[in-house]
Amino acid sequence: MYVIIVAGGKGLRMGNAIPKQFLPLHGKPVIFHTIERFMEALPDIKVIVVLNPDFFAYWEDLKNRFSFEYNCSVCAGGSERFYSVKNGIASIMEEKDEIVGIHDAVRPLVSVNVIRNLYAETNKYDAVIPTNRPVDSIRLLDGSGHSCAMNRNNVLLVQTPQVFKLSLLRKAYSQPYNPCFTDDASVVEACGQTITMIEGNKENIKITTPVDLKFAESLLSQ
Repeated sequence: MYVIIVAGGKGLRMGNAIPKQFLPLHGKPVIFHTIERFMEALPDIKVIVVLNPDFFAYWEDLKNRFSFEYNCSVCAGGSERFYSVKNGIASIMEEKDEIVGIHDAVRPLVSVNVIRNLYAETNKYDAVIPTNRPVDSIRLLDGSGHSCAMNRNNVLLVQTPQVFKLSLLRKAYSQPYNPCFTDDASVVEACGQTITMIEGNKENIKITTPVDLKFAESLLSQ
C-alpha cells in the first residue's frame, strides 16, 4: 500500500513565504500531522511526498528539527497538481497492482477510520473517494451571472484521500492534462472508471486560509 502526499504548492493564499503544508499546527508542521494519520491507520504503508524542488532542503531541515521518525520518499512536483500526482505515480516501481491513495498535504484531520475504510473498499471497487453532504443552501451560477437554487441532496462535497488500484492510476494519468481535472477522481473517471463513494469525516478540512488553520488548531486542542 502507498499514499502520495501532494505538497507541491506554494500556498500563496496564506500570505506567508512558507507554504501552508509547512506552517506550524499544534506544535509541528501541518504535513507531519497528515503523514502521522496514515501511519497510525496503516503502519505498513509507504509514503511518497511530492514537493516543489525549491523546498527539498527545507523538508530535510524540518525533519531534523522535529526529529520526524517516519521514512518517506520524496519526488519533485510539477507545474500543476496533475503533473505532481503523475510524478508520484511514476516513482512507484512495483509490478504488483498495489493500492495507492492520493492525499492533500494540507488535510491533516482525516480520520484514521476513514483511511482504513477507503483502502479496504478499494480492494473491491478499484476507485474509492470520501464525500460529505453539504449543510448550506446551494445556488448554481450560469454564464451570465444569474443563479438558481439547487437541491443540496443532489450534491456531494469531495475530499481526499482518494484511493485507487495502481494499474488504474497508471492508465488514467497517461491521458493528456485537461484543465477540467479538479481531482484524481475526475482524471480516473475520464478514462471510463466508475467512482465509488463512502462517507468522509467533516473535520477533514483543506487548510487554505488562516481561518482554516485556526479551526484545525482548535480541533486538535480538544
